[in-house]
Amino acid sequence: MKKDIQTREDLLLLMTKFYEKLLSDDSISYLFTEVAKINLEHHLLVLVDFWDSILFQFDTYRKNAMQPHLDLHRKSPLLESHFNTWLNYFKETVDELFEGEIAFMAKERATSIATVMQIKMHT
Repeated sequence: MKKDIQTREDLLLLMTKFYEKLLSDDSISYLFTEVAKINLEHHLLVLVDFWDSILFQFDTYRKNAMQPHLDLHRKSPLLESHFNTWLNYFKETVDELFEGEIAFMAKERATSIATVMQIKMHT
């Protein structure tokens, strides 16, 4: 039996494995490497802060998560297929590594986030 997501270390493992998948998929990787030109090491820590605040209500993320995605969308349109790919890899990675109430909540929150972002970008 797998354990549930419990710590920042768990979140870092999740984000690291998740981004390995995203960055190895040509249909979406260019958004991170060529358009946003993320510094992966820094980006992973920001994501850990974000998910830490979402899942455990810690005050670790104080930025506007929507704005960088709106800026990215202006540079290179984020399509429904990108959101579907992102969400599928996220859920798959959670399921491979964890199970439990927090893991379930992470997948539910990811679905909500992807839905809201798509609505805001295409209205």
